[in-house]
Amino acid sequence: MNTNGVKAQTEQQHTHAATSANTDATTNDIPHAQNRNKLPLSSPLPSKPATTTQQQDDDNAKGIDGKLLRRLLEFLQPHKQKVIGVLALTILVSAIAPFRPKLSQYAVDNYIATGNRDGLLGMILIIFSLLLAQGFLQYFLTKLMQWVGQTTILSVRLRLFRRLQELSLRYYDTTPIGRLVTRVTNDVEVLNEVFSSGLVMMVANIFMIFWIIVMMFYTNWQLAIATIVVVPILLFGTNIFRKAVRREYRQIRQQVARMNAFLNEYIQGMNIIQLFSQEERERKEFDEINTAHTGAHIRSVFHYAVFFPFVEMMSTVSLAITIWYAAGHIMQGTMTVGEVIAFSMFGEMFFRPIRELSDKYNTLQSAMASSERIFQLLEEDSFVKDNPNAAPMLSLSAGVKFDNVCFSYDGTKNILCDVSFEVKKGQTVAIVGATGAGKSSLMNLLTRFYEFQEGDIVIDGRSIRDIQQLSLRSRMAIVLQDVFLFSRSIAENISLGNQNISRAQIQAAAEAVGAAEFIEKLPDTYDTQVMERGSTLSVGQKQLISFARALAANPDILILDEATSSVDTATEQQIERAIQTLLAGRTSIVIAHRLSTIQKADSIVVLHNGKVYEQGNHQELLSRNGLYAKLYRLQYKEQLV
Repeated sequence: MNTNGVKAQTEQQHTHAATSANTDATTNDIPHAQNRNKLPLSSPLPSKPATTTQQQDDDNAKGIDGKLLRRLLEFLQPHKQKVIGVLALTILVSAIAPFRPKLSQYAVDNYIATGNRDGLLGMILIIFSLLLAQGFLQYFLTKLMQWVGQTTILSVRLRLFRRLQELSLRYYDTTPIGRLVTRVTNDVEVLNEVFSSGLVMMVANIFMIFWIIVMMFYTNWQLAIATIVVVPILLFGTNIFRKAVRREYRQIRQQVARMNAFLNEYIQGMNIIQLFSQEERERKEFDEINTAHTGAHIRSVFHYAVFFPFVEMMSTVSLAITIWYAAGHIMQGTMTVGEVIAFSMFGEMFFRPIRELSDKYNTLQSAMASSERIFQLLEEDSFVKDNPNAAPMLSLSAGVKFDNVCFSYDGTKNILCDVSFEVKKGQTVAIVGATGAGKSSLMNLLTRFYEFQEGDIVIDGRSIRDIQQLSLRSRMAIVLQDVFLFSRSIAENISLGNQNISRAQIQAAAEAVGAAEFIEKLPDTYDTQVMERGSTLSVGQKQLISFARALAANPDILILDEATSSVDTATEQQIERAIQTLLAGRTSIVIAHRLSTIQKADSIVVLHNGKVYEQGNHQELLSRNGLYAKLYRLQYKEQLV
């Protein structure tokens, strides 16, 4: 269908804060751009200030939800065998590391102390071989782990994108676009950190701690107790750190959301700001937001700056206790120097995973909030559903009929009520009425972007609910007042990637509607890249491209929605000629603001307060001296003025 548009934490200290902040930074920053009386996404409205993201931040403060974690792990199900391989390698790699202190002890006590050079050389070769094996296994573990993570993230993003394509426009009416962009980008990226390394590293750290404790008690249970005696103090401090950092992360997210909201509104309203010389005032407001954001970051850095030295201090205290306890036993001859060296290595290895577990816990906690939002989107069932026996639409043979159609956007106030009219094949029917009369809502229903509550819309004797939506829309083309152009070439904007439309057909359509005249003057003609939303083209040029887009599709049903209301008189004349080319011999519905453009229509339907007020051709409606005649005289009078 030719509609104009529906549209990590890292390993390093506080860098995680920036990634977490971005997770929901745009949740409230860009409001939905959908005007429910229009089919496309219109120009974005000024955004509301993101006064709070507390509710979503509270989600991130809940901790680790076991049920949610199990659902999150379901994403890994297609790669079950490789995940098992990753876990096996993780356990093996974590088990190898604690052997180095034990081998070092053996080397000191049995070879260095006795002056056995040959034995020491052999032990060095064994330790080197162990390190080589560990590095080799770590390489395969990292590669396999990253493959699983990236492949899983690819699948999640595709699922989210498909869901966005399936949702009805009613969902987009009430959901900020920025929030949806965040789901597919930032929230998924947080999961990437978890799938690629977070969960695996947590498992690795847990097993590392387990193997180290086993090896320490196997080596010397008294020194093992001396080494881990400070662990309760460390765990207490870690818990305080985790809560404090989580609080600062929430503040960072709130400030980033405020900043994005401000920048979104500021950039969109740049012409107004410059026109009314508001630069200094806006600069001060941005400085306030930016300062608050920087302060939150600095506070998070403070917590890291306290926590890491605290861990090092506990490690040093543990080592001091171990050496103090071992010194007396060494002098008594009941303990060896090798055991002390081994436990100094054990201590260093023991406290590092404890520190990393705290950091990884924050990553996993952030992923819980992101996954909850992702699942909410995946479970969203705001669909316009086809009937179970829906079939493809064949070529139009009879026409389109609205039969006592009633429709409400919110389920309470009717926008349309008992609307009935017919468009026979080859006819042009115009829809007119004041703003808010329900004109564009009719097109929303015909294209099945929304579901009507009563009555029926029938095409060739079949309810549109019995016609597959994709098939229905493939036989329609719509030209809207607010033309949406993609950041692609002119040719791609006309064909919209339809491989059945050749380059010759694209050029022929452009020539037929008068667009070729300006396209061929562009630097790369049809291969000229269009800037975002066609910002380098005039309103009239964009409109002509949309006409060429509709003509190239060769639709059975053509819909024009106030296609000339935003152009000047000279451009309007050019567009009217293009419209006549489009309408020739085609079944068409024309929503008109300027009544002069629809005088040749076979029938004109006048809507008033969502109901059909009058119906007839131009001359018939004028002779009745009703609402249409009044609208015509008012507009004609305005044109004279």
